[in-house]
Amino acid sequence: MTGQHALVLGGGGIAGIAWMTGLLTGLSEAGDDLTGADLIIGTSAGANVAAMLGSGLPLPELFARQAEPSRQSAEIMAELNVARLAAEIGGYLAGAKSPVEIQRRTGEYALAARTVPEAARRAVIEQRLPAHDWPASGIQVTAVDAETGELRVFDSASDASLVDAVAASSALPGIWPPVSIGGSRYIDGGVRSADNADLAAGFPRITVISPTGFHSLIPSSRPLRHAVARLRAAGSAVTVVVPDGRSAAAIGTNTLDPATRTPAARAGRAQGRAGLAANAAD
Repeated sequence: MTGQHALVLGGGGIAGIAWMTGLLTGLSEAGDDLTGADLIIGTSAGANVAAMLGSGLPLPELFARQAEPSRQSAEIMAELNVARLAAEIGGYLAGAKSPVEIQRRTGEYALAARTVPEAARRAVIEQRLPAHDWPASGIQVTAVDAETGELRVFDSASDASLVDAVAASSALPGIWPPVSIGGSRYIDGGVRSADNADLAAGFPRITVISPTGFHSLIPSSRPLRHAVARLRAAGSAVTVVVPDGRSAAAIGTNTLDPATRTPAARAGRAQGRAGLAANAAD
């Protein structure tokens, strides 16, 4: 660990990408620019935002790419039915005891699921990201090995392109295909934790931006509230930001719907303009 500040960006679908981008823009306008963090840890939607921040484009430009329909990238429409997804995955989890075993069996489900072709999904991520090279600044992108269930953290020193790493981190089981990297298949880092905030351990200051907040609809062996408590107990100053009421309404229930981008980005920006301290959640 080097540096003083780690920024943790959690999962939350297309809507989460837009909301976090808007929130970061609004926070910057309020004098709380978080983009200079020493390390940015991105999971799923957060991996996309981390890569966007590393592109070198200023926040107003990144915001416009989310909020203005004419600037938005093409997406594949998907319906996220959390109850149905949980029931399908649950059939694979009977008897699983350890977190890694749960993750491995979730990977088994993902590998068997019928989805769009991997190349089609990769093309979406490629178009979504404004730059395809790993940035000079430190970012880490989380994913889970679909065959072993182990966490994989990708960075600029990894054997993965930025596009593939972000696609892997965003490969929601049953919705998007696992991503092939170096002979292995990878699925969404949110399978381990919606935020993976524990990976920021050791940083004196940690800011967690979590579209799903403390009450994620998808159960995890590493819930955010527990991770934050451990980080604070170890001496880190942790600030958590979650959607306010207006932002939650804009994000909606189907976070994979491209139509959520404009309202979620605008609500996030309005929320961020109140400043970081006003948005700190307990």
